[in-house]
Amino acid sequence: MTDWLGPEEWRAVALSLKVAFWATVLSLPLALWVAHVLARRDFPGKQVLNGLVHLPLILPPVVTGYLLLRAFGTQGPVGALLDRVGMPVAFHWTGAALAAAVMAFPLMVRAIRLSIEAVDPRLEAAAATLGASRAWIFVTITLPMALPGIIAGAILAFAKAMGEFGATITFVSNIPGQTQTVPSAIYAFLQVPGGEASAWRLVIVSICVAMGALILSEWLARRAAHRLRGA
Repeated sequence: MTDWLGPEEWRAVALSLKVAFWATVLSLPLALWVAHVLARRDFPGKQVLNGLVHLPLILPPVVTGYLLLRAFGTQGPVGALLDRVGMPVAFHWTGAALAAAVMAFPLMVRAIRLSIEAVDPRLEAAAATLGASRAWIFVTITLPMALPGIIAGAILAFAKAMGEFGATITFVSNIPGQTQTVPSAIYAFLQVPGGEASAWRLVIVSICVAMGALILSEWLARRAAHRLRGA
């Protein structure tokens, strides 16, 4: 691939993989907690929380990017604090990871929530009557049985993060080698004469990554479900 892609194209692919990886890894623990809360708890404001989680799917990505810029930009309340402690976000690859995580978060939560809701709550109740704590029940019963959905949600979120464009370019711009992911690079190549060939190569890479993620997600989910049935 290094011979087929040019240096600028390869940097965009490498950065996209890096952004998608960290967006998925860092948002997974929060997604597990939110999905479990939505699946197993009833509390005032539950529908509000559910709406906030799914809001990035409904809002235009540019709006999400602008809100991130207002909050995490160098003049924003959170961004200014992070900048002072040496953790810049705006116009940095970490900001691209944040934007990708926000946009992929609803897909991850939804997949995990549906998987947790499919776990028979009577198994959790039986463990509770034997004295197991909520945390122990989650780790030993809920989490293993919901594993196929967790795997599927994580991989789909990774693929979504790889393809994120609107929120990312609004929040961190399109700086080659720093914030230029594959979608941003495709957009940039289409704006210059003779850039269509490079854009096509990156389009092919995007399709391969997306299809590979879907196939891997299905295979791992089936494998995990088979092991659970065998257990």
